[in-house]
Amino acid sequence: MTTDAPTPDGRPDDPAAAPDTPYALQYPCGEPPAPGEVREVAPGVLWLRMPLPFALNHINLWAVADEDEQGPGWAVIDTGTKTPEALAAWRQLISPEGPLAATPQGARITRIFCTHMHPDHVGMAGWLTRKFQCRLWMTRLEYLTCRTLVGDTGREAPEEAIQFYRQMGWNEEALDIYRTRFGGYGKYMHALPDSFRRLTDGETVRIGAHSWRVIVGRGHSPEHACLLSEELGVLVSGDQVLPRISSNVSVFPTEPDADPLADWIGSIEHLRATLSDELLVLPAHGEPFRGLHARLDRLAHGHERGLQRLRRSLAESPRRTVDVFGALFARSIDSNGELLGMATGEGVAHLNHLLVRGEAVREVGADGVYRYRLHGAG
Repeated sequence: MTTDAPTPDGRPDDPAAAPDTPYALQYPCGEPPAPGEVREVAPGVLWLRMPLPFALNHINLWAVADEDEQGPGWAVIDTGTKTPEALAAWRQLISPEGPLAATPQGARITRIFCTHMHPDHVGMAGWLTRKFQCRLWMTRLEYLTCRTLVGDTGREAPEEAIQFYRQMGWNEEALDIYRTRFGGYGKYMHALPDSFRRLTDGETVRIGAHSWRVIVGRGHSPEHACLLSEELGVLVSGDQVLPRISSNVSVFPTEPDADPLADWIGSIEHLRATLSDELLVLPAHGEPFRGLHARLDRLAHGHERGLQRLRRSLAESPRRTVDVFGALFARSIDSNGELLGMATGEGVAHLNHLLVRGEAVREVGADGVYRYRLHGAG
């Protein structure tokens, strides 16, 4: 497994990708709580917010009233990164004078659910599970992938990763920056517990007074767990559905021929077909919203528009991965900047999708760099 830094969760929607139908979401829960504070958004469901040290500067967490053999407490969904700011917010939440202590459940945490393995979601899980002697609940692929990525901390960038990005058109300066940043994932992570409780797609989990069904989505991460309470009319969507940004869907050097975009599009279709449009959606970033079907439609439409622009670009002349950014993104991508890795991963995801569908052809130039063209063009 190879990574140079925690995977960004997404990018702003491309205005050119908007559907031709009216689009509006409702945000019924008001302003977000400050770090260390809470707001109830459904019976027994609290909204928490943690600061992040990235361009995307916050993550939403959720506490659900729970009870086990030791008594009442809170089941926490997602945890924030390992940073001094997140630690301070957690200490305020669980202090004797904190907002969790002021509830009938008290400041006790019964278990930790993590939707997926990115550090903003799982970074504080190890600290919390040890402090409260509680279990981590997570899908198997997310847990094992997380452990593997943490193992990269302190390593030199593998030659396979350097070769991958060179084939995508990176210059030597960008490769040197990648070498410097490689292995940064673990610095935002407390050590995970050595065991976990596996979540599986379709299973029902009882949290306190209500049942929650696990719905696995793919594309943004290997086995992302959403949690649905039909009784409460609530979906904890993590990064699988966000109200204002499109989740990052990338190919990484570990699996260079992967087609995560097919997984992502399939997950959108599955959620659209199986979930009610009346749900209150609790996302990891942004605010709780209603309008799930409209949001899913926009996400699907945005990727299809991007693929259409990509086809037109490849029909004009063969392109390197770094040459297709203008067809996919509304913002410019600095050839040596922080967005380069994310943009390259998404670019390869879209190109691989066309390769798998037989719509594009990949060729290796004399310089060893991949160039893509539309099938039958040039």
